[in-house]
Amino acid sequence: MFGNAAKPASHSLSVQERLRQLDFDDLRRRASDAERELYNLGITFLVYSDAKAVDRILPFDVIPRIISAKEWAHLEAGVQQRIAALNLFLHDVYHDQKILKDGIIPAELVLGNANYREQMRGIDLPFNTYIHIMGVDLVRDHDGTFRVLEDNGRVPSGVSYVVENRHMMQRAFPDLMGDIGLRSVDNYGVKLLEAMCEIAPPRPEGVDGDPQVVLLSPGAYNSAYFEHIFLAREMGVPLVEGRDLIVENDKVYMKTTGGLRRVDSIYRRIGDDFLDPLAFNPDSMLGVPGIFEAYRKGNVALANAIGTGVADDKAVYAYVPRMIKYYLGEDAIIPNVETHICREPDALKFTLDNLDKLVVKPVGEAGGYGITIGPRASKAELEECRAKLLEDPANYISQPMVPLSVCPTLTEDGIEPRHVDLRPFAITARNTWVLPGGLTRVALKKGTLIVNSSQGGGSKDTWVLTEGPTEEPALESALVDPFQSQSQSQ
Repeated sequence: MFGNAAKPASHSLSVQERLRQLDFDDLRRRASDAERELYNLGITFLVYSDAKAVDRILPFDVIPRIISAKEWAHLEAGVQQRIAALNLFLHDVYHDQKILKDGIIPAELVLGNANYREQMRGIDLPFNTYIHIMGVDLVRDHDGTFRVLEDNGRVPSGVSYVVENRHMMQRAFPDLMGDIGLRSVDNYGVKLLEAMCEIAPPRPEGVDGDPQVVLLSPGAYNSAYFEHIFLAREMGVPLVEGRDLIVENDKVYMKTTGGLRRVDSIYRRIGDDFLDPLAFNPDSMLGVPGIFEAYRKGNVALANAIGTGVADDKAVYAYVPRMIKYYLGEDAIIPNVETHICREPDALKFTLDNLDKLVVKPVGEAGGYGITIGPRASKAELEECRAKLLEDPANYISQPMVPLSVCPTLTEDGIEPRHVDLRPFAITARNTWVLPGGLTRVALKKGTLIVNSSQGGGSKDTWVLTEGPTEEPALESALVDPFQSQSQSQ
């Protein structure tokens, strides 16, 4: 929000000034009203590990995160570059496998990956695009550099909160937002529908109209079911479950009151394993029998493509800068966090020798589960982590603990700094479009670095400005904390 002495955040000055003028008690009241409205609107998620809580809101912090136009242009270019390289990688590994033959990435890391789908070999996809919807997790380190923490190329979630957070701020804080020049986030559904239509197979001769798009959900007990409803509504397409679809003659149809209706393009929120019991997990009751064969023959489009999980594996992640150089001949615009792949003997030894200084992550987990933060772990936790590493080193990576940047956040004790990350969302068909801003997740528990919603994290509205300030402020002005007096009085 404020930058530092070397580089004050001049782009946020107008927002800082407006925040200074807000009454603190009024800020609390409006924040409480906003959270109540989130629940009343059904903007909730499910935590599978908590049997007592079926519906839970994602805690919403009303103090926005602000990104300048110049900084956003850099991030947008970096996300587009990364997605281009990952799609080239996926097309390659499911076709000629040149990157493996050239030794840029170990073949066993890809071909032995649990998310690699041999059934996808040789299948050509429109525009060679595999990852149509992507979420890239970014963190800002101690020197202000954004880095990629991980890629989410299977079924990334959270974009509904980006849009609803903005709507909430527009209702609760019109006085804070007016006339400061914000990039809109309201056209995500339109962009997603355009991409789904763009990748759809050609319509049969004599059949007019737009392609039939549907959103395929596992159902109401999925943790992101609210988002499925939200996105179907934003696109203006039917929300269906596996039981609503049927495959006949290698074509997919939707059951309607007027009979069967051909489906051309499916945004699926079901993982590979559960998508088709005939091709993958035979015990799945969530998917559609025969849908893979229809997909293989080009009779229906799926987003994201089957087999994309091999590209967002945490071990494969370490090689993405090399992929960018290999396929695009460029250096990564947004660098990775330094990563040690524990399947490699030298990396395992380094990790074991420095366990108390590193963050150790299982390669296949999501949601912040299974992570050991060495500098904050007890001796017992470190020894448990050491045993797991020795038992199955290929299942882990390690990284230095990045001191995540902080944003001012409304807490029970006043306004205090809390750690944040950023997940921009991108849609790709022929070209890639990046939603301006993305989801800022905030670690609401004091001192923690875990921002995941399933472990107590919340979110902020992310404001991307359309242009910079018209004049440079004085340094002292840029560094005054408008919350200082209120924070101390609390």
